[in-house]
Amino acid sequence: MEPRISLVTLGVGDLARARRFYEQGLGWKPSPGGSEQVAFYQLGGMALGLYGRAALAEDAHLPDAGDPARFGGITLAHNVRSRAEVDAVLALAERAGARILKPGQDVFWGGYSGYFADPDGHPWEVAWNPFFPLDEAGNLSLPTE
Repeated sequence: MEPRISLVTLGVGDLARARRFYEQGLGWKPSPGGSEQVAFYQLGGMALGLYGRAALAEDAHLPDAGDPARFGGITLAHNVRSRAEVDAVLALAERAGARILKPGQDVFWGGYSGYFADPDGHPWEVAWNPFFPLDEAGNLSLPTE
C-alpha cells in the first residue's frame, strides 16, 4: 500500500447544514462530482467528502454512536502560513457557525494553533508550524531528515 490519504469523509447529521457551513461560511467550492446525498471538496492533493452520518456508518458496517459531541479519536488539520492567519481562520469559522474549542495560542512544539468544531462536532486544528512549510499551492511538506 502506498502511503497516501486520498479522501476523508465526514459523517454529518444534516448534509444541507454542513454544505452551508463549508460552502457559504468557509467559502469552499463543491465539486460537480457530488450529488444530493454527498458533497465533495478538492483540498490540494486530496479531497473531503460530506455524507450522512447514519449512511456512512451503515456503509462501513459500523454502529452509529450518534453523539457528535463525543470525541471520535481523530482531528483534521488546516495548516496556514502565519500566526495571524490561524486567528483569522478561527474567526471565519466561528462566524460561519463553528464552536471554538481552543483559541489560537503558542504550543509546546514551537508553533501556534487553535481548534474549532464544525456544526457536526468534527474538530479542526488550525495551525502555523514553522517546521512544516507550505508550498505556493498550500501543500504541506514534512521534513525528510
